[in-house]
Parts: sequence; structure tokens; C-alpha cells
Amino acid sequence: MALDQSFVGRSYPPTDPYEVGREKIREFAEAIGDANPAYVDQEAAKALGHTDVIAPPTFVFAITYKAAGQVVQDPQLGLDYSRVVHGDQKFAYRRPVRAGDRLSVTSTIESIKSLAGNDVLDIRGEVHDEAGEHVVTAWTKLVARAPEEEA
Repeated sequence: MALDQSFVGRSYPPTDPYEVGREKIREFAEAIGDANPAYVDQEAAKALGHTDVIAPPTFVFAITYKAAGQVVQDPQLGLDYSRVVHGDQKFAYRRPVRAGDRLSVTSTIESIKSLAGNDVLDIRGEVHDEAGEHVVTAWTKLVARAPEEEA
């Protein structure tokens, strides 16, 4: 069954703040194989004009994807998560994510489409710091595959 178009534009409450730690940034940078010294060395980050180590651009995915869970788990939306695959991801930064940031995400359903029986859900996550400064916008595309026809 196609998802309800009336959900387009619906926003969900901001998440509790996520505190970005230096060790989490280091672990993430190691996991993706990015040896940029600004991710692990405060002095290297400061030499580039940052107040502390910064996170790789895709680091924020872990925060925004978790926030998108509010959308995915909304029983009124009726998304069958067992059929979902991650379709796409993109980010638009105002500034890098830094160690010490306390970030909250507000998720909004941007669009719902039905293509070849598949539901395509676009979720925008607006990430703000404790002061309310916009840090990054993340877009997540989820595809709920159509149920297989029984033979």
C-alpha cells in the first residue's frame, strides 16, 4: 500500500542533543580510512582555523539517520521497514561538526513517491547546535521495496 501523501511536510520534534566526542570522531575517521590530521589532532585542526578536531563530512549520518527513525517508526505513516533499503544520502554544511558540539536534529518528510510499486521517502534532517546555529542539512532517501508477487 502506498504511503500517505498527507505526511509530506510533517516535521518531528527535535532529538535530544548528541554530544560529539573526540574519540567518536577518531574512531569514525579510522573506520572510513581517512587519515586527515584535523580529525584526530587538535593542533592540526587549530592550524586550519577550527577550535577543536572536526568530524569527517559523513560523520553526521549516524546522528541524522537515528533521528529519521522517528519518521520510520511513526505507526501512522505505515512504512514497512523490513522492506527498506537506503537509497541516497547528501549533506549541505554551514560549518564542520566539531568535538564538543551538542547537536539536535529535526526531521521533516520532504516527499513521498511511488515508483514501480516501491515507496520512495525523502527525509530532511536539520542539524543545529546548542546555540541554535544551523550546522548541516542532511537528506536521506529510503526506498521501501514493493512486496514480491506470490507465484
